[in-house]
Amino acid sequence: MINKTLLEAVEARDISSVITVLKENPSLETKNNDGETPLMRAVYNQDNAIATVLINAGANVNAQDKMLNSPFLYAGAEGNLEIVKLALNHGANFGVYNRYGGSALIPAAEKGHLDVVKLLVNTPNYPKDHINNLGWTALLEAVILSDGGKVHVNIVKALIAGGCNVNIADKNGVTSLAHAKKRGYTEMIQVLEEAKGK
Repeated sequence: MINKTLLEAVEARDISSVITVLKENPSLETKNNDGETPLMRAVYNQDNAIATVLINAGANVNAQDKMLNSPFLYAGAEGNLEIVKLALNHGANFGVYNRYGGSALIPAAEKGHLDVVKLLVNTPNYPKDHINNLGWTALLEAVILSDGGKVHVNIVKALIAGGCNVNIADKNGVTSLAHAKKRGYTEMIQVLEEAKGK
């Protein structure tokens, strides 16, 4: 069998074919023209059953495609808690970043994926205060790119409870609290002030 067969089985969302191909030709790291491994395709397809089979077979959860997404990073950004947990248990590399220089936590916080945020900030040695290419941490992004509503107030609370530094400023020296004040996000302001935000 040729390497492409595993990619085809993943694309067909045919778990029995995936298992068969893995037994005959376990080419887990073959890539398509977009640099996507079979695991990356399964994660893009939100096919957790096939992704789980591939991860348990040893697929690399950190392999990046041409857009610099990896299964771990993309699962975090999309709020796919099941795959994030599996990736953490199968060698997720915290030093691999997306095309914005961001970790899995930053887009998870921006998009309001509370369970993923809570998991990552409570994962030992996770870089919860990582700064992306825009100069933003997960906390800054949760304030700047939100509407200040309940979902993101809870994200801010989870980031603070997980030990994120509330006083890291953006490239212009503006903190999360200052951004919240500028936007009139009353509840976020209160949460950040209670956490000794400046």
